[in-house]
Amino acid sequence: MPLLLALALLSPWGSAGGSCPPRCVCASNILSCSQAVLSSVPAPLPRFTAVLDLSHNNVSRLRADWAPGRLAHLHALLLSHNGLSFVSTEAFAHVPHLRHLDLSSNRLRVLEENLFSDLAELEVLLLYNNEISAVDRTAFDNLSRLRKLYLGQNRIARFPLELLRDGSRLPQLALLDLSANRLRSLPVGELQALPAWLRDRLYLHGNPLACDCPLFQLVARGRRRRLSAVMDFQEELQCYLPTAPVSVGILALAGRQPLNCSEAREAVLEAHLGDTVTLSCDTRLRGVRSRHWVTPGGERVLEEGGNGSAALLANGSLQLRALRPEDAGTYACWVAGPLLNETLYVELLVHNFTLHGPHDTLNTAYTTLVGCILSVVLVLIYLYLTPCRCCCCHGADKPPAPRDDSINSSVLSATPNHAVGVPGEPCRSRSASATGPGQNGRFKVGGTPQLPPRHGPKAQRKVSDPDSVSSVFSDTPIVV
Repeated sequence: MPLLLALALLSPWGSAGGSCPPRCVCASNILSCSQAVLSSVPAPLPRFTAVLDLSHNNVSRLRADWAPGRLAHLHALLLSHNGLSFVSTEAFAHVPHLRHLDLSSNRLRVLEENLFSDLAELEVLLLYNNEISAVDRTAFDNLSRLRKLYLGQNRIARFPLELLRDGSRLPQLALLDLSANRLRSLPVGELQALPAWLRDRLYLHGNPLACDCPLFQLVARGRRRRLSAVMDFQEELQCYLPTAPVSVGILALAGRQPLNCSEAREAVLEAHLGDTVTLSCDTRLRGVRSRHWVTPGGERVLEEGGNGSAALLANGSLQLRALRPEDAGTYACWVAGPLLNETLYVELLVHNFTLHGPHDTLNTAYTTLVGCILSVVLVLIYLYLTPCRCCCCHGADKPPAPRDDSINSSVLSATPNHAVGVPGEPCRSRSASATGPGQNGRFKVGGTPQLPPRHGPKAQRKVSDPDSVSSVFSDTPIVV
């Protein structure tokens, strides 16, 4: 204030007298009316005013006609600490070149539709310490040059984070302060997808957030990357467990019951043989002058387009085509900024099988297991559910039909042959009755059991070899 007063005495405003509004101090193109107990904007305002300070007054309403003429040179407007509760949607139509707007420490409750749309050149917007509870998603339309947005210490329960999703609505935004509001949940997936230079200045501390593991992993990644929004406010990053009445530190959730959260590895990408993947260089730096990648084998990828399977894209990402097992490893992205340099690491895991579509055949191991189970089931059905061919009918005994000593009869002999039944006696398996005690269903190697004589050209049946196909199931007698 004394400095402005000294400048006023040396400026044409002081010598000219009445051109400067009452209770204001004017110096060059600066007009300071702070702490002047004003209830409205003083008039007339010089058209060449570049900085207008109306802070610490009683201007409760900012109407569309507060500046009757176009103030083409005004680039800073300070209206903090005024008890301001209403701002017209046309209030900024006459100040199109405004770059700095301070509406902090007032009583604003709603940011209405297209409220700041006339401020296409606005760079800094201060709205902290108000009573804002609702934010229209179009309130910040046309703010293509906005770099800093301060909304801390309000009553916001939901902020339209879709404004940041694709970077087209607020392309220059580098700082968003949502601290000390009433946010209970966050779209962690969308926040993690934001560029690192925006996450570095995304302040979320002081909100009554509900504890969960995705939230912990988001904050833990920020600490690992040493993002300012996490490193500067670790103690204020709190959340609430369902069973606890007091808040706990988000970073203290690691291994803590009942959530038992574990940190997820950052920048780990999994792929399969033959895939094409893109490794992102997620740097915190703005205005990057140059960047290059170093492969696990030490090869530098410098030029856009590249050679072979590695190509540097226009946005600084590295594309790998037709992945091979030797492509796995840790890749490094070297970034040179205007003031600082940064190195980022991305670990690539290449699985040694090709990932196919949803209609491909089953995995070989799974197919083998299913085949084995089906084989066992079929064998059991074949052994235990074969009907007993008992001949219990009355009449003359019929001799068994002659059988050819061919390979077919040898294969079929795996099923026990049943003898001709006698009326009144239970059915018995031929294998059980034809073997002697202790033989366990095998013929003795050195001996030849005597078979009853048969008639016909093939009356004598050869003895089965113990190692032939017919002896596969002969170790276990089957009794039905």
